Amino acid sequence: MTGVVEPKANLPALTGIRGLAAWFVVLYHIRLSAAAQLPPELISALAKGYLAVDLFFMLSGFVLWLNYGERLRRDGLAAAPLFLSRRIARIWPLHLFILGGAVAFAAVLTLAGRPNPEDFPWHELPLHILLVQNWGFTPDLSWNDPAWSISCELAAYLFFPFLVLAVDWRRLPSAALVGLLLVAALALHGIMTAGGADSLNYEITRFGLVRALAEFSMGTILCALCQRWRAAPALPAIGGAAAALLMTSLWLAGAVHETLAMPLAFAGLLLAVGLTAGHPANPLGWRPIHYLGEISYATYLVHFLLYVAFKLFFVDDPAHVPLPLLGLFLLITLLASAALYHGVERPAQRLLNRAFDNAALRLPSASARRT
Repeated sequence: MTGVVEPKANLPALTGIRGLAAWFVVLYHIRLSAAAQLPPELISALAKGYLAVDLFFMLSGFVLWLNYGERLRRDGLAAAPLFLSRRIARIWPLHLFILGGAVAFAAVLTLAGRPNPEDFPWHELPLHILLVQNWGFTPDLSWNDPAWSISCELAAYLFFPFLVLAVDWRRLPSAALVGLLLVAALALHGIMTAGGADSLNYEITRFGLVRALAEFSMGTILCALCQRWRAAPALPAIGGAAAALLMTSLWLAGAVHETLAMPLAFAGLLLAVGLTAGHPANPLGWRPIHYLGEISYATYLVHFLLYVAFKLFFVDDPAHVPLPLLGLFLLITLLASAALYHGVERPAQRLLNRAFDNAALRLPSASARRT
């Protein structure tokens, strides 16, 4: 429909890395069930799977700056409703569908005499429906735990048009942008450590929102740098990869705190991936990896509740689940992700986009602009 086409950048590697990150979160949530069967070093690595969410936040800022930054700068706040409608259509329908499944599951548990009031607090359900559950209204994660980050994403979407209109990263020198990346990372580190945080995963309901907004903003700066350096990407891509390796090494050695090291490491990684994302030889753009990225939102939202139900019906000892059974769960998660992506997420997104577009075209201001 004229005037309402959603911009899209085709960088398969950025989608691919999102898919791998989603599966890192899945493995993080099931790791303890395999702790007695896998090497301790592997379990320790999987215990850091929550860091994939930090990459999600940064990647979100990168992609939105790439796809919407220019339009919002050109049209100002008049373009904000279209942007927000597109983002709501992207995240809300599948969230609501899976939340509905959680409500049905909680109702069945209650009727069976096995309620979990701490996991499914009915009085907090409106917060989850509106996706504001991680905006400081409750100290607990509940219902579908991973959706806390989607709540923070929604806040970032509301923040984004104001960020675009407040500052144009293209007008600042490269050195200033790199400095701003460091300032954002230091600010996040300072806020979290002042609050007693020992990791980025510390007290999610307390620090998740500031974590999301800081890293989302870093992602927008990284996109601006990639756009500036895309004509000669080799040296900055190598520099980004080296920075990611350095900060990760310093973190593993205990020399730099996680709350500072890993946002900077992910910034270097995303810079390197962003500068090479369009290259056909980039392994992250390989079709199967790219498809994992396409269905990653469904994977991320469905796996947690799916594992709760899986353990309830198929597992005797949640602390010791046989590896073949865990493999079955991973296969079920993959199949469920594909089914939800094709059967719910994409159709609902298209339907809601059309509804928003039709509503926008009926507005007097829209009619005036067309004439």
